Amino acid sequence: MPRPLVATIDISALQHNLRIAKSHAPEAKIWAVVKANAYGHGLERGVRGFAEADGLALIEPENALRLRELGWQKPILLLEGIFDAADLETVARAKLDFAVHCIEQIVWLEQAGLSGPLNVHLKMNSGMNRLGFKPEAYRAAYLRLQAIPAVRKITLMTHFANADDPLNPGLPLQQQMQQFEQGVADLNDERSIANSAADLMHPELKSDWVRPGIMLYGASPGGASAEQFGLKPAMTLSSKIIGVQRVGAGEAVGYGSRFVAAAPMVVGVVACGYADGYPRHAPNGTPVLVNGVRTVTVGRVSMDMFSVDLSHVPGAAVGSAVTLWGNGLPIDEVAHAAGTIGYELMCALAARVRVVDL
Repeated sequence: MPRPLVATIDISALQHNLRIAKSHAPEAKIWAVVKANAYGHGLERGVRGFAEADGLALIEPENALRLRELGWQKPILLLEGIFDAADLETVARAKLDFAVHCIEQIVWLEQAGLSGPLNVHLKMNSGMNRLGFKPEAYRAAYLRLQAIPAVRKITLMTHFANADDPLNPGLPLQQQMQQFEQGVADLNDERSIANSAADLMHPELKSDWVRPGIMLYGASPGGASAEQFGLKPAMTLSSKIIGVQRVGAGEAVGYGSRFVAAAPMVVGVVACGYADGYPRHAPNGTPVLVNGVRTVTVGRVSMDMFSVDLSHVPGAAVGSAVTLWGNGLPIDEVAHAAGTIGYELMCALAARVRVVDL
């Protein structure tokens, strides 16, 4: 008999969210981002949920090959490119698009002597200072790629640091766009610049390709709630109450005795812990649903379980249904309470958690 903890994936929600992404960029093609095992949802489900996408994008070469094994015949993009010169033959054989973000990758291409054709995505560092060529070095990198016989197509690519916060004083969105425009001046190739936040919040940024990620799974990239954007949660993590304790005033709950009851209360124990991917750093007061009623966590999250306040949940008992996040409880709200983001909660889902389709 399995533990009652289960992650339920709604394929129709994935399909719905892809349509939302497309509606915000109706003239653009869509790379549906499926890195990190489709943000914890599973590659196989990503293939089904994003069947109408124009391509799938990820960073793991081995998972790109897995997508081919699963029958995906449309384009696949490696967002970080190759990690070794030896990868190029595999990339060519599997017909994978890949990013080029450093001079070493260009040298590997020049020395490989491949017959092609290869589609590359030349990445610009427009201010995020993570991967990519600085604007002043971009054209030289472009010309070197253009001179490689195996390279058929070059897409102009960058990534925004603050599309959800366009006036961020550290790096305003407009500043990044100016840097990008300077670097690609007079280059007429296709552009790939929009992540989830840019797709949802900046229709003025014209892009031939958009690369939605977190929004496809029903969480918000920022700026507004997922519900306000019309997104639906694709993952619902649920469990059950497996124990009940009556705690007196002044008694503590959990490791470290970090929670002390101010008055008599009823505490329920949930079959879920940090070994399942629930954040250990979630503080007292993190929201939870029990039998559809909102309540909060009490005490420290342990490896396999944590406790919740049942004092005001009518009829709660061993076996009562618990929603950790998903339908009825946005993952972003849980993440915010825990001082993190929905991305991390999705991607941290542990292998021991059962995953089923709705």
